[in-house]
Amino acid sequence: MPYRIDIRNVADDAFDRLVELGAIDVESSADGGIAALMPDAVAPEQVSNALGIDNITASPAMPRDAGSVWILSPRPVQMRRLRIVPAASAAEAGALRLVDGPAFGTGLHPTTALCLGMLDDIVPATSPETVLDVGTGSGVLALAALVMGVPRALGIDLDEEALRVAAENARLNGLDDRLRLARGGPADIAGTWPLVLANVLAAPLIEMAPALVRRLGHHGQLVLSGIPTSIEQDVDQAYSRLGMRCVSVTSRGGWVALLLQASW
Repeated sequence: MPYRIDIRNVADDAFDRLVELGAIDVESSADGGIAALMPDAVAPEQVSNALGIDNITASPAMPRDAGSVWILSPRPVQMRRLRIVPAASAAEAGALRLVDGPAFGTGLHPTTALCLGMLDDIVPATSPETVLDVGTGSGVLALAALVMGVPRALGIDLDEEALRVAAENARLNGLDDRLRLARGGPADIAGTWPLVLANVLAAPLIEMAPALVRRLGHHGQLVLSGIPTSIEQDVDQAYSRLGMRCVSVTSRGGWVALLLQASW
């Protein structure tokens, strides 16, 4: 597991040396020093020796996106037309602000980026009146859809803490009157939607395929993400057997996202 180091009184080449050692993230600290995330294969003593200094402080690192993303601190993310910024940042017109919470969905993970890219194409082209976000996490996808112009969204999740974070993010962005949140999965709710988003793991996507498909309206569209490239066909087949047609596939960093459309 990566760990954090903080260094004061650094030499001019400290940044380059840390990168050579395999630093996952490096940034300047408030006291003029450097903070870095180091892989556990590199001991603090190796860092000290490489930099020729002794004043290194090591501490646990904070993971994000369920331990899949490691960064020192939240940072702005630009995903095509959507900009995601930390909650503490000054408000930017049209930007989506997110708290630094434990729920999945910072915008940094490839699976989230793939969904946001698809949303950026779908919303202007089809103008859905509402969106269902399954496994909403931080609420990033549902909130992004609202920022892009979708009038209403429902986010569902099995994790109460995720729902709390999503509600906080909705309030922070002044979207709490347009985002409804509920605990549960697609089998626990009723109704249909023109656009359904599900950025979860591949196994749950296959398991809940019948319930997800029932949530789609006439010629409804379904965005699936969280799928490793090696099992793309398995997920696609689970939905094609239920009458879904694959419209497009996008990939990033070993992950794929599928855009499917209902045949009814």
